Amino acid sequence: MDRTPPDPPLKLDDFLCFAVYSAGHAFNRLYRPLLDRLGLTYPQYLAMVALWEADDRTVGELGERLGLESNTLTPLLKRLQAMGLVDRVRDGRDERVVRLRLTDKGRALEGPACAVPAELLAASGLDLSAVKRIRGELAALNAALSRAEAGS
Repeated sequence: MDRTPPDPPLKLDDFLCFAVYSAGHAFNRLYRPLLDRLGLTYPQYLAMVALWEADDRTVGELGERLGLESNTLTPLLKRLQAMGLVDRVRDGRDERVVRLRLTDKGRALEGPACAVPAELLAASGLDLSAVKRIRGELAALNAALSRAEAGS
């Protein structure tokens, strides 16, 4: 007779991936009203932040920075262009390459957008040192998962 104890049942609260997933949804719920004031969705906001960091990026550079594929990024960028926030222009040296440039309206949105991180920090109840620690741990996790994915 086998007396091996049964495997413990699976519990969602034990899954790190579920904790990250749930936190992501909580972030989205907090971001929504803040970004509604700016007229942006969360992915659009991330794209704009990346362009405020470094304007005149290629679509490929932005996709790499955000971890988005072209089929996801292109419709997002078309919407930002329709909103008058970015211009998409062909590169003068290589017409296959599309460059993204902030418009004056896109640059002007950075000022009001600067309030968003502070409002989110206040809502989280965390201090900056906790945010930096968690961000560092998540970056290390992301790197480890990327290495595991590459090795498979």
